Amino acid sequence: MGFISEFKEFAMKGNVLDMAVGVIIGGAFGKIVSSLVDDILMPLVGMMTGNIDFTKLAFKFGEGDLTANLTYGNFIQNVVDFLIVAFCIFLMLKGINKFNRKKEAPAPETPAGPTQEELLAEIRDLLKQK
Repeated sequence: MGFISEFKEFAMKGNVLDMAVGVIIGGAFGKIVSSLVDDILMPLVGMMTGNIDFTKLAFKFGEGDLTANLTYGNFIQNVVDFLIVAFCIFLMLKGINKFNRKKEAPAPETPAGPTQEELLAEIRDLLKQK
């Protein structure tokens, strides 16, 4: 089997195609959630915290040529972004699971076995025969 045919077989497996679709949809979903966070939620949070723009929060280290800016505001925004994405995915999966959940069929009734008295009577009859 040649390299090209092996690759074609691998690429055409259902799991690979499903994963590719998931990555593409996930990227688009990430943009939607990022816009929700950047354009709607963070301005509201900023308004509640005295119009603080989280993306500009930074801590400057050093003096002169040896300086470093730690932009922790971007980190805060990315954490909020992640939490919202995770929450949205949780809600989406919860809804899908609820939609896909089938009512459990009642377990088939197992035929009732012999009672203790019936077993003892059977043992008695077997002993009488010997």
